[in-house]
Amino acid sequence: MRAVAVQRHMPRRRAGHTTAVTLGGERFYITANAREDSTLGEVFIQWGKQGSSSAGLLDIYAIGWSVALQHGVPLTDLIRCNLDLYFVPNGGTDDPDIPRARSIADYTARRLAIDWLPAAERAKLGIRTIQERVDAASEWITQTETHGRAAVGLARVADGQAPPHRAHSLALTTHGAVHTGGLQRHTEHSPP
Repeated sequence: MRAVAVQRHMPRRRAGHTTAVTLGGERFYITANAREDSTLGEVFIQWGKQGSSSAGLLDIYAIGWSVALQHGVPLTDLIRCNLDLYFVPNGGTDDPDIPRARSIADYTARRLAIDWLPAAERAKLGIRTIQERVDAASEWITQTETHGRAAVGLARVADGQAPPHRAHSLALTTHGAVHTGGLQRHTEHSPP
């Protein structure tokens, strides 16, 4: 027996928000409204003059998102299908969380992911805010420098340059030196 998708209608009064963004020199407005359970239930996208071909195509695109969401298609699946779609307008945006997008479809998927999905789900899709990217990069740099300094300390013990009882303290103190060493290195090489 085939399962039949049942539409979950939106309430008369909706909670949501509108995001205004400039992408490739064009202004877009994306409205995302929630259902009673605070999950995403519908999407509207406005671009250009009402009645134009581009506005009509985006209306149909947004209706596709809304119908899919109201019939139980997981948001993660919709986002995955729209990531990295490439067409014009594209390029830089005025959104600090998403500085570049390959199209309005790509931007919409990323913006909805940031606004409606938990960070762990977004990370699986490769979608992170700028701050999340900075935090991940800082953590990676710290781990890389810590492991590198610990390896140098242990190599000195192996080469006989440091007594064996100092190997443990060398490995422990390198973790504390990572941050100051990193800052000193950046300030010494920074332009005046």
